[in-house]
Amino acid sequence: MNDNATKQALIQGGVTIDCPDSVSIDASVDPARIAPGVVIHGGCRLSGEQTSIGPGSTLGAEAPVTLENCQLGRSVCLKGGFFSGATLMNNVDFGSGAHVRPGTLLEEHASCAHTVGLKQTLLMPFVTLGSLINFCDCLMSGGTSAKNHSEVGSSYIHFNFTAHQDKATPSLVGDVPDGVMLVQPPIFLGGQGGLVGPTRIAYGSIIAAGTICRRDVLNREKLLFGETGHRVKEFSYDPRAFGEIDRICHNNFIYIGNLLALQAWYHHVRPILTEGTPHAEACLEGGRRQIADVIDERLKRLTQLASKIAEHIKQVEEEGQKAEGGVFVNQRRLVQQWPSVVAKLMQLRGECTGDNANRDAFLDAIQKQDSEGNYVETIQSLSLDHKAQGTAWLQHIVDSVGSLWGEIKHG
Repeated sequence: MNDNATKQALIQGGVTIDCPDSVSIDASVDPARIAPGVVIHGGCRLSGEQTSIGPGSTLGAEAPVTLENCQLGRSVCLKGGFFSGATLMNNVDFGSGAHVRPGTLLEEHASCAHTVGLKQTLLMPFVTLGSLINFCDCLMSGGTSAKNHSEVGSSYIHFNFTAHQDKATPSLVGDVPDGVMLVQPPIFLGGQGGLVGPTRIAYGSIIAAGTICRRDVLNREKLLFGETGHRVKEFSYDPRAFGEIDRICHNNFIYIGNLLALQAWYHHVRPILTEGTPHAEACLEGGRRQIADVIDERLKRLTQLASKIAEHIKQVEEEGQKAEGGVFVNQRRLVQQWPSVVAKLMQLRGECTGDNANRDAFLDAIQKQDSEGNYVETIQSLSLDHKAQGTAWLQHIVDSVGSLWGEIKHG
């Protein structure tokens, strides 16, 4: 419902609405959550009781914006597109044609050019995406400033759906323990290329334009280059059958570990560095909600994978074949132990602690900084020793989850 009373309340509160008759603001939007100084251009549509917009933000500078239950920090610029259930921290910038769905969290100064699709996407400060990109089910970090940032070139895609019709495919470009400290060299994913998930990419990696990366790049500061489509091969293939799942599972567990580390960061560190304004608090809560949503998604997708593998093993046995040895060893272990593993993951998720000694030392250093609500500058000002303590704390969380796959294989 287009609520004229809400629009008038916003205008009287200092929000600029160009051509109010063309702007639709649903009655579910709380005017108190839209800060003075926000600019809403013609054709935009806002809805949702969780919608919050910080001062200096602009909607629809190039084309209309649809905004549903999103949280925007200070000086966010959304030039055009659809945004639903996402959290965008201070100084995030989007070109027109965006399609952004739930599970999306962009941190300070992250940016996307025109026609970018995101879902279940976590971009840490300064990460930049070009145009015509689909980058769902990824976490990306790296870089130290707006001039020294990780980047994804135009016409890039993260391949996140398999022939098995599963999405146990999250890719980790950088990581959380080092990424949050804003000291790592940037990662470059060249344009008109792609990443086949689940994949891990180390800091300093350069994947040349036009390259489809189908493997992990775990050694830092390496160049990956290769032509695609040059030598096409043909094989017999049964889409019901799963091969060796070791790498898939290992990467998924490491990804979940990084999510739990980010959850801990938003539980312990972000509140200290969040200015006490309604829009900042909304972004903090929104960020926590996105991380929780992504964790739920990853557990859901792994559960589906285990179910599909169990179904295939059953089919093999019903056909009178043996589902033993070889690739079936790890498959059976995943299926048999998955319920107990989920219970362990839920326990680790609830604890949200890690290495308490390093955590407490790091938090003490954070609290001694004169942050004045500036998240990026505060993190940048920490000593390398204090950053190392923070990284050790978060890495302990990652390792505690990543080791679960080893326990499955050898337990």
